[in-house]
Amino acid sequence: MERDLPDVITEVTAAFEAYERALVANDVDAILGFFAADAVRFGIADQQFGIEEQTRWRRAQSALPPGRWLKETDIQGYGRSTAVVTTMFGYHGSDVQGRQSQTWVRLPEGWRIVTAHVSEPR
Repeated sequence: MERDLPDVITEVTAAFEAYERALVANDVDAILGFFAADAVRFGIADQQFGIEEQTRWRRAQSALPPGRWLKETDIQGYGRSTAVVTTMFGYHGSDVQGRQSQTWVRLPEGWRIVTAHVSEPR
């Protein structure tokens, strides 16, 4: 299996950055568009199985706190159709650093998140 193909890394980087912009802007429709229909997402105190659950959850959530930042973002490609993104995140004025991971798969409609996990240390 080929790893970290430059075009795959470029495509997933662009998709991840667009997802992050949608997240910070609280553009719920755009956020949901990055997930596969059967995606599983584990949040800090929540979980969603499939896009219907995530849609209900996302629409009930308030926007993120201002000043979100990322560090140590890493994108690893596995062949032409799978990539894993990991990053740490935080918010200005808070000492808590969260962790986020996503598995992206190239589907007929484009790169989509199939699994996502968000956590903060307790």
